[in-house]
Amino acid sequence: MKVVPVAFDSLGVRSMASLVEAGGKKVFIDPSAALGPIRYGLPPAGVELQALDEAKKAIREIALQSDILIVTHYHYDHHDSDEDFYKNKVVLAKSISENINYSQKGRGGYFKKQVENACKLEFADNKSFSFDDVKITFSPPFPHGPEGIRLGFVLMCCIECKKEKILFASDCQGPVSEQARDWIIERKPDLLVMDGPPTYLLGYKFSVQNLEKAKENMLAIMKETNAKVILDHHLLRDLNYRKHYAEVFDTGKAFTAAEFLGKENNMLEAHRKELWKGKKPNYTMIPLKKDVKYD
Repeated sequence: MKVVPVAFDSLGVRSMASLVEAGGKKVFIDPSAALGPIRYGLPPAGVELQALDEAKKAIREIALQSDILIVTHYHYDHHDSDEDFYKNKVVLAKSISENINYSQKGRGGYFKKQVENACKLEFADNKSFSFDDVKITFSPPFPHGPEGIRLGFVLMCCIECKKEKILFASDCQGPVSEQARDWIIERKPDLLVMDGPPTYLLGYKFSVQNLEKAKENMLAIMKETNAKVILDHHLLRDLNYRKHYAEVFDTGKAFTAAEFLGKENNMLEAHRKELWKGKKPNYTMIPLKKDVKYD
């Protein structure tokens, strides 16, 4: 099996778009990317808009060549209803009728309307699917972060081929949830693609207690499974991410998506103050750019 991180926060955009090649199938998970509309009171800089344009082009090219597309939830950095690359694909997606908040239910309903007549759409919550030698097992819906968070629910998925397993944990943020931790451990993946906790929101929408629980759960996962971990997304919006998650990175088993690819981290959003230094932000131009989607 082969995993290719296509677009991630360490690669310059908000995304976890991941291609998995297994058993002659190409499975593309969460084929979308977005930008943070405002960070440090500033809009995206020009280099961020360029990175998004490049990411979206790469995502489209890969999606058109893929057999199976997966949508773990309906934030815009994980799905794009306005793309047409779902045509003639198998699309496995989060249910829009159960365990979903108001915002994602609306977006999911629009997604269903846009793609259902063009593809084979299956809602995948807590289900398994087989495609020749490839088995894809989906989790029950887990919170998008700590229990009770208003951001709704996400699906994790485990792709298995010839006893090798790759688990995509979506936006479980750490994971904070012990139930999410246990589901991952039960699968015993060889590689885990994980959204790290949003430490840039510490003291605001994410508590120190949440952070400590996320670290504890991640260390337990690594101990019980011996999995290599791609740890990215929300965590890479913080310039001090390694300081906050030192115990995890010190194991030598955790890597950002960029590092996994042998590249340097390119955390554009986290550096937005520097990107605008000495320049006057033009807020009026941002909404006019139709291809910019915010999560």
